[in-house]
Amino acid sequence: MELQTILSACDHTLLSQTATWPQIKTLCGDGLRYHTASVCIPASYVRQAKDYVGERLPVCTVIGFPNGYTTTAAKCFETEDALRNGADEIDMVINLGWLRDGRFSDVLAEIRAVRAACEGHILKVIVETCLLSEEEKIRVCGIVSESGADFIKTSTGFAAGGATFADVALFREHVAPQVRIKAAGGIASLEDAERFLTLGASRLGTSRVVRLVKAMEAEHAEA
Repeated sequence: MELQTILSACDHTLLSQTATWPQIKTLCGDGLRYHTASVCIPASYVRQAKDYVGERLPVCTVIGFPNGYTTTAAKCFETEDALRNGADEIDMVINLGWLRDGRFSDVLAEIRAVRAACEGHILKVIVETCLLSEEEKIRVCGIVSESGADFIKTSTGFAAGGATFADVALFREHVAPQVRIKAAGGIASLEDAERFLTLGASRLGTSRVVRLVKAMEAEHAEA
């Protein structure tokens, strides 16, 4: 697989609680240089980032992050605020407690409410697979498929585990054909990134892929 194919699938990500504007600006510069799918950043930096990159690079942010248990109204407000500030894509965390309680219609209604607040912008739904049983993963595939969201996303990167090959394969088997898959959390190598894409993911949430490419370039420059 061509290296640019992998890079162009990456949502180049920095969501650390201590992220600073110089770090976000560097992330944006790398996103522009390597033609990533987007940069995924905290909502508080969306306006600055959008002013910096303009229309050259999509800006993604996260909603209800990382726990997912804010109210639906709060998630919709966060979404609307992010879009006013220039966000192009929204990654929202579902209410995992509702899913575990069997409140499937409430989970669906919330995703649909955020979908409406997105006003046509890309919506990715984070389901935090490491906290779900296989039965719950299959159930949430159906919910996301019914919701009108664009993507199902494996992980926030803030829980005990991230994307796994098995989960991406499970998603591909159980989501509707129009729902794309984002693997996120713990993607540590170009080989892993390529395998996730081969298994059916079309986006990768990662900070490491660009770092790996930059390290490779530095090694070649020194050789």
